[in-house]
Amino acid sequence: MLRDDDVFRALADGSRRTLLDRLDAAGGQTLRELCAGLGMTRQSVSKHLTVLEEAGLVTSVRRGREKLHYLNAAPVSDIAERWINRYHRRRVDALADLKKALEGTPMSRPEFVYTTYIRTTPEQLWKALTEPAFTRQYWGVTFDTDWRPGSTMTWRVDKNGTELADPEQVVLAAEPYTRLSFTWHTMSEEWAKAFDIDLDYVAKVAHEPRSRATFEIEQQGEHCKLTVVHDGFDADSLVLPSLGDGWPQVIASLKSLLETGRPL
Repeated sequence: MLRDDDVFRALADGSRRTLLDRLDAAGGQTLRELCAGLGMTRQSVSKHLTVLEEAGLVTSVRRGREKLHYLNAAPVSDIAERWINRYHRRRVDALADLKKALEGTPMSRPEFVYTTYIRTTPEQLWKALTEPAFTRQYWGVTFDTDWRPGSTMTWRVDKNGTELADPEQVVLAAEPYTRLSFTWHTMSEEWAKAFDIDLDYVAKVAHEPRSRATFEIEQQGEHCKLTVVHDGFDADSLVLPSLGDGWPQVIASLKSLLETGRPL
């Protein structure tokens, strides 16, 4: 379980803040890339990254032999939520700050990575990601699929019953309690109308490749480490920047549902 003290301790060191600034400027950097121009040894940078990862401020994803590092705003957002609630300010202020930080980040690699820790079991988290009784509460959508790799998925929007069906909306991987991956929904006019999205935006993103969302679950004591990786974008994608608003809200609501019984 991440503690506030761990986050503050990690942020107290100037070198570690510099590394976070580097990752804020360009996510998905390797250790070699982070070392360039810092005037620190590879070993020192590696030790600082370990502290940041243990505090949850940095999350990493393996790509072949490379380990790519990303700034993870979740711990800072959680602390902000705690203090904002204490002083009776709106939750949306924390999400707005997080949105600003994520949307302003140039992506050196076109993918979105987000990590959080949830007090639950892998089995319960898996149910929350796949079963309609859970997804409609924190996400407002349900998935009609048998969760077998290769099977199609129909997305249903709860508030107006809009159905998003397409042969290319498929399950890519389903390893119970460990890993779930599927292609993203079709950017259709029906989807846009369901969420009051400008139709001009739909026309602009219609020719982008279909992206994919992956959930990686790792049990750590009485908590689960959940990492969301959304990738498959072109470098100039218009969809990718919008994820800095959507995913943090969805995952924060999922976390609240599993830990308190109520979504945000």
